Amino acid sequence: MNYKLNPHIQEWIDIVENNTYAVCEEQKLLVKYIKHCFETEDIYTNDDQLERYISLARYFPFEQVFPWQKFVIGLHDCTYWIENDMPRWPDLFCELGRGAGKDGTIAWESVCLMSPYNGIREYDVDICANNEDQAMRPVRDVIAAFERPEVMGKLKRFFYWTKEQVRSLKTNSFMKGRTNSPKGKDGLRSGICIFNEIHQYEDYANINVFTTGLGKKKHPRRSYYTTNGDVREGPLDDLIETSEGILRGGEPDNGLLPFICKLDKKEDVDQEENWPMANPSLPYLPNLMEEIRKEYREWKKNPARLPAFMTKRMNIPDGTSEIKVTEWDNIIATNRELPDLIGWSCTCGIDYSKLTDFAAVNLHFRDGDKRYDINHYWLCLKSSDIPRLKCPWKQWAENDLLTLVDDVEIHPSYITDYIAEMKKKYNIKHLALDDFRYALLSSALKDIGFDAKIYKNVKLVRPMDIMRVATVIDSCFTNQWFCWGDNPGLRWATNNTKLVRAGRKPGHEDDADLGNYVYGKIEAKSRKTDPFMALVASMVIEDILPVQKRQKPKFQVYAY
Repeated sequence: MNYKLNPHIQEWIDIVENNTYAVCEEQKLLVKYIKHCFETEDIYTNDDQLERYISLARYFPFEQVFPWQKFVIGLHDCTYWIENDMPRWPDLFCELGRGAGKDGTIAWESVCLMSPYNGIREYDVDICANNEDQAMRPVRDVIAAFERPEVMGKLKRFFYWTKEQVRSLKTNSFMKGRTNSPKGKDGLRSGICIFNEIHQYEDYANINVFTTGLGKKKHPRRSYYTTNGDVREGPLDDLIETSEGILRGGEPDNGLLPFICKLDKKEDVDQEENWPMANPSLPYLPNLMEEIRKEYREWKKNPARLPAFMTKRMNIPDGTSEIKVTEWDNIIATNRELPDLIGWSCTCGIDYSKLTDFAAVNLHFRDGDKRYDINHYWLCLKSSDIPRLKCPWKQWAENDLLTLVDDVEIHPSYITDYIAEMKKKYNIKHLALDDFRYALLSSALKDIGFDAKIYKNVKLVRPMDIMRVATVIDSCFTNQWFCWGDNPGLRWATNNTKLVRAGRKPGHEDDADLGNYVYGKIEAKSRKTDPFMALVASMVIEDILPVQKRQKPKFQVYAY
């Protein structure tokens, strides 16, 4: 098919293909994909509409509209199927480093879609975020732009605004900020839902409520603008995974435009010419470049002082502030199919803080350096922490990874019944749990054959034991020897855990640092660690496991 790309879209493609400045691998894959779509699909860009949208930028205090912005708006808001004039990419995932102009882009896109140039009446723009400041910031940006003396008189003929909303007089479209408060959500009739800082969402509950109003208006759209963040196993990771599947795996895009800007690897940060990989506006913003240089120097001296530098500026999750157990890539690498472990010997670890809250059991298997883990957990539905939990625990229960206990507590029999059932499949050699947790479970464990004094097959774990095994766990993560199957709750719990220096008292930075670590919770109420700590307990005693021998194929011998 013969095609000609819009010049504004082509401008960004040329920057990427000619290496005008550094761009990440995802951008190279994206422009290749976009060209392929225009070559093989019956789609077109409404050139006149895009020019009119760009003309609206003059009402904002922008020095210029950046090439990447015109590329994104041109594809997301101005490219359609020839057959039915429906948007080709109605959904946008835009991950940018801090300072790239997210809020300004949201403000500009909002005015474009509210304007008569969109051609749809009552096309409401809802800016959705976890807090009022993030939801209202683009709204305030529009209001501040419109109230400049040189443009205010003219714009009052086309728009009406208060401190809380903007209205297009020509199309009767409203722009409002929306937070997680449920008030008024059922009445939404959004043309587009724009999610600001999607990285803060830990599940889809509010996202689903926000988007229920879509479809009442022609050409419904979604935009997700964000930096990276510290919340894992949430919508951000899903969008990143979906984007990677489109760009690298050849999966259908289902209308999603994945515009990702990040460093290719952490080491790229040490050459400032790589910084535009994460922030494509940086080549045009010398003041921002100088500020990032300053932050980089401070971060290199003391990473703990600027933990957000890598995560927010470079879109590479760092976790320095909490000294996380391991990098997220190593946690993701555990998601591999477990082999058939029936009949294998294993250790068993138990962990809970309170049986009125959360509990977990881990079965730990070893084959040389490789470690395999089967992890199950329980949640007490009477727990006061449930409203704070921002993980998809209901889905985990549906997948039989989590057992919900509708009682005042998780009775010890839930745990021991599970272990007894597992004993029918696996040879549980030894069991381990925290010294202070044993008293509550001792009687129930004895009933299924585990006792610290009589049978001597229970290890009471102390901090010194954890210090010893922490280095082994670190090595297993670094070499990606862990295999947990698809167990999102265990990954979530691991990401909720931080390393704590042993021998260092809270508030004292000048006492002895022995170089040893134990584990602690990053946040005590909403981010549970029990599944991971059950794994830690099971690894404390992994040395008792025999060397596993995989069964070799049997060959029939024939004599002739």
